[in-house]
Amino acid sequence: AEPLFVRALTIFEKVLGREHPDVAISLNNLAHFYELRGNYGKAEPLYLRALAILEKVVGREHPYVTNSLNNLAALYSLQGNYGKAEPLYLRALAIREKVLGREHPDVAASLNNLAAIYSLQGNDGKAEPLYLRALAIREKVLGRENSDVATSLNDLASLYQSQRNYDKAEPLYLRALAIREKVLDREHPDVANNLNDLASLYWEKGDVTRSTDFYTRGLAVEEKNLQLIYAVGSEQRKQNYAQTFTGSTTGVVS
Repeated sequence: AEPLFVRALTIFEKVLGREHPDVAISLNNLAHFYELRGNYGKAEPLYLRALAILEKVVGREHPYVTNSLNNLAALYSLQGNYGKAEPLYLRALAIREKVLGREHPDVAASLNNLAAIYSLQGNDGKAEPLYLRALAIREKVLGRENSDVATSLNDLASLYQSQRNYDKAEPLYLRALAIREKVLDREHPDVANNLNDLASLYWEKGDVTRSTDFYTRGLAVEEKNLQLIYAVGSEQRKQNYAQTFTGSTTGVVS
């Protein structure tokens, strides 16, 4: 896959010039390829160059710039460098609120991104209101049974679980599962993640029977998807799917 990404970048640079927005997209694609393989040293300069191109060509407050800011912030977050990630997420959020409006779905995604790094640092006081605001936006704009709403529910439930506030976490996990089973399909990878989250919750509560039940259901979904992907899927699809279950957690950067 790497030679294809490199070749695409080379072609775009030659045909469109080194500072075209499509070159920035190609740089982001190659950077993401390296990021997925843990080669952060190669990914970072590509993300930085893509950001510089977009800031110059479309302007510092264009929505395209927020995508590059988020990509770079996510890379730093993966490395545990939250000090670098936070200002990038904050800038992306500010741009989206100004350009798109405070109740746009992309604003909700930015709120979730920012909340996630606060949660990872144990700053639940900052994370919770951001998760709650993201959920409120998504419910209002997308409807109460949207898959992005399920993501917000899951993120908030995970936060409460980390606080051992199981009474708050459980109904959120269950609602997220119900939405995903209805909207995505009962055998979607995100459903498996939800089942695994519930298994973990019940295990922590000491409910071994329910924990085992949800874990078994989650494992069955994972195994079915693995069989299908490895039978007919492309190499890239296999890698993408494997990443879906890394740590059996929910995480999205937009």
